[in-house]
Amino acid sequence: MSQREETRNLETIPVGSLGIIPLEGCKSLGQKVDDYLVKWRTVRESEHKTSLAFAGYQRDSYILRAKVPRFGSGEAKGMILESVRGSDLYLLVDVANYSLTYSLCGHENHMSPDDHYQDLKRIIAAVGGKARRITVIMPFLYESRQHKRTARESLDCALALQEMVRMGVDNIITFDAHDPRVQNAIPLHGFETVQPSYQFIKGLLKHVPDLQIDSDHMMIISPDEGGMSRAIYMANVLGLDMGMFYKRRDYTRVVNGRNPIVAHEFLGSSVEGKDMVIIDDMISSGESVLEVATALKERKARKIFICATFGLFTNGLEKFDKIYESGLIDRVLTTNLIYQTPELLEREWYIDCDMSKYIAYLIDTLNHDASISDLLNPNERIQSVVTKYKNGITIN
Repeated sequence: MSQREETRNLETIPVGSLGIIPLEGCKSLGQKVDDYLVKWRTVRESEHKTSLAFAGYQRDSYILRAKVPRFGSGEAKGMILESVRGSDLYLLVDVANYSLTYSLCGHENHMSPDDHYQDLKRIIAAVGGKARRITVIMPFLYESRQHKRTARESLDCALALQEMVRMGVDNIITFDAHDPRVQNAIPLHGFETVQPSYQFIKGLLKHVPDLQIDSDHMMIISPDEGGMSRAIYMANVLGLDMGMFYKRRDYTRVVNGRNPIVAHEFLGSSVEGKDMVIIDDMISSGESVLEVATALKERKARKIFICATFGLFTNGLEKFDKIYESGLIDRVLTTNLIYQTPELLEREWYIDCDMSKYIAYLIDTLNHDASISDLLNPNERIQSVVTKYKNGITIN
């Protein structure tokens, strides 16, 4: 059993019988999370295991069967196929999984974020208020890029959060929210935005040998002013310098729903001869991070690593293939919090950062109503893995 598993105090009575419902787009991640929970709870020693409060504590699976069948017209309904009365429910949803399809009047329709969010509401509605507590784990926060109003426009993310809370959701856990201030929409309910900094650092150290982690040889880069906080955190825990680009935009034109970027201007010390870690919340088309990587190479940076919580790759992977072949970038790291295409997983330049164990820790700890503060701040784990790396110990 891992050291982290041993140090957590989980002697408190669970909130309710643990139940996990991964929606269709989140099935593989949900299965991995379930495997960890089953393994931990099978070996965990507790004097209370035989008591009524711990009934159903050890099971072969914590996944509850649910489905969302559709009619030929494209309409649907949520169905839960076993009892959820008194359960502590965790619903996992990946709104970015476009690989799923359904039939709409004979046409094949790919599921959009709107479809996934609607299915989540259907499952919440099917629970019918019978669960002890409902926590939604939505790694890619629905409509998170529509977080503020700059003209006469909708505030979709805030509306979605309020809607979930009105339906009976107690807590919402997301990863690397585009703007965490959106939680102001639901100030009296739980909202956590989790950073995968530790998993990025671990992934990098596991796959890339001979890195020198000090301010003379490495630097953290934020590709825009909005992502400064995550870059500052990583730079501080690793003891590195950081630099930042800001986007100079043409506010006289709108292209594809946004003002086009004229240039990326750099703020920071010299990057010459140093390894760069560019950290961002998402790679959408990839245009921004690749322009930043190009600008860093022009300033004579050495190796360039791109870390992004969500790899959407909306314009395909070819652009990244070319940039990698030209030697401009070395590796790209994203998580398995959203759908990854088989083609992406096969790419030589790609490093997959698995988040399932981390999610399992969060669920396990919350089910016992224990504090997750220590899980949300990975400083100790980062220092430990960096020390191992510097001492030549292989990172598992």
